Amino acid sequence: DEYQTRFGIFMANARLVKEHNAAKGKFTTGLNKFAAMTPSEYKALLGFRMDLAQRKAVKSTKKASVESLDWREKGVVNPIKDQAQCGSCWAFSAIQAAESVNCIKSGKLERYSEQNLVDCVTACYGCNGGLMDASYEYIIDSQNGHLNLEADYPYTAVDGTCKYAQYTPVASITKYVNVNQNDEDDLAAKVETYGPVAVAIDASNWSFQLYTGGIYDEPS
Repeated sequence: DEYQTRFGIFMANARLVKEHNAAKGKFTTGLNKFAAMTPSEYKALLGFRMDLAQRKAVKSTKKASVESLDWREKGVVNPIKDQAQCGSCWAFSAIQAAESVNCIKSGKLERYSEQNLVDCVTACYGCNGGLMDASYEYIIDSQNGHLNLEADYPYTAVDGTCKYAQYTPVASITKYVNVNQNDEDDLAAKVETYGPVAVAIDASNWSFQLYTGGIYDEPS
């Protein structure tokens, strides 16, 4: 039955956790809310769409002038949010970067609506995945660079109809830039110049499914 199936998956993951943590690597794993999920069930929660068209980036003309910079310490980054069972990581990534960059410019840290993007960005697939730069293009072209507040347009973790026009628009996004692939110098320069960047990582490995802490480093 379902209980026995889930218990078997849980115990298999428990063995993986025990073996991994015994090796004392850079990061630890544990039995979390994903521990009774199969790999395919877990991957269904992931939302970055590599199959969407990739955009070109222009390399920064200068290098970062500091060795380290943590924008969280400057009070421009909102707390971590939970996308729940919806594959909307692309919307969360795009929104939180926009929140931070607008805070750097205005001095006001607001919370914008991820649901706005999930419901409205036509080039993405809502809870079935999307891309951050496609989100920014939509915001600039179809919403005049504006967003809704999270308080007005709250997150539901399911696809819905676009309600952007029902609420007062906020924020002002006029452009976005991409970071050159595999170019850490360009990444550092743009973090310093513009602020926190919108990123996605490959979270499909079992070790990320059961990750609990440390520096994530998964060669496989």
